[in-house]
Amino acid sequence: MGRRLFKELERAYGFDEVAIVPGQVTINPELTSTKMNVGNQEFEIPIMASAMDGAVSPGFASHMHDMGGLGVLNAEGLYSRYEDPYSILEEIISAPQEGVTEFLQKVYSEPIREELIGQRVREIKNSGATCAVSFTPQNTKRMSPIAVEAGADIIVVQSTVTTARHMSNSYRGLVFSELIDSLKVPVIVGNCVTYEVAMELMESGIDGILVGVGPGAACTTREVVGVGVPQVTATLQCAAAREDYFRRTGRYVTVITDGGFRTGGDICKAIVSGADAVMLGTPFAQAEEAPGRGFNWGMANPHPELPRGTRISVGTKGTLKQILYGPTSRTDGTQNFVGALKVAMGMCGAYTIRDLHKAEMIVAPSIKTEGKFFQMSR
Repeated sequence: MGRRLFKELERAYGFDEVAIVPGQVTINPELTSTKMNVGNQEFEIPIMASAMDGAVSPGFASHMHDMGGLGVLNAEGLYSRYEDPYSILEEIISAPQEGVTEFLQKVYSEPIREELIGQRVREIKNSGATCAVSFTPQNTKRMSPIAVEAGADIIVVQSTVTTARHMSNSYRGLVFSELIDSLKVPVIVGNCVTYEVAMELMESGIDGILVGVGPGAACTTREVVGVGVPQVTATLQCAAAREDYFRRTGRYVTVITDGGFRTGGDICKAIVSGADAVMLGTPFAQAEEAPGRGFNWGMANPHPELPRGTRISVGTKGTLKQILYGPTSRTDGTQNFVGALKVAMGMCGAYTIRDLHKAEMIVAPSIKTEGKFFQMSR
């Protein structure tokens, strides 16, 4: 008898291994529309800032709104634990690298104060911005009504891995369908990377789904526990679930690829893979307006037993406006993300984000190095 493998492995692809094929028709970039929706909320650009304390403060959420996007505030972070979170931010920024994880564990052990959740929501709303806040599943049922009562427009339920059938010792866990009925605002849930889990989550009535396990620059989940799927394949899987669910029910669930982005090209590839929007952390932590002032750290970093993140020095690359709209001072694709997206849409003949989903993509592992000897040798 021949030998048989214990497991058959499928090939999965990340941003660096694929390329977008130009369309048979091209259009001027100014004719394209980058609008996207989450439930009843519409945004001018399909770009969100992730709920990381070094990237999004109430003030930064306001700036993102002014730019046409959405900043998600970590409602379990420093802003809901400390009356003055900015002094704690300064301490995190100045802590020596060898002791920073222990320091983060200490400052995040301070209990969440429910009155501060409402206060931060009101700060964002008073600026005129759309307010989205993020909770972990274990705190969502108790704390999200506080945020909604204070005026939150969108609730994000976020953990490293989320499923519709989470097993725990508690008598009754978080039931998404019940949460949605009680809150009456759009609910985004994540993170997941497979068709089956995405479909089950969509069946629960959610409005958006976050795609990605461990790809972020500040996240070490893939190194610590070995779990994750490259973002192109993960997005293709979840987008397939969205399409099947939409055909069957007529209800459209927004797919948001979360993490692993460095350039405008990565954003375009995520959308061609089927994403309706993207969520970025570190690129926004590099904005002059970011609260981390050139530093960023993951939400799983202060875990008391198994931290899965690291504080990273990402530097400052320009203003938020430059990062999103230019004018760019760099040739590496790390500024003017919206401009890059609109140019790619023009090259593919896509008037809308949904049109860009139809663009062809190919496996191209040498696409970033082909003919680039002099660029790479600088």
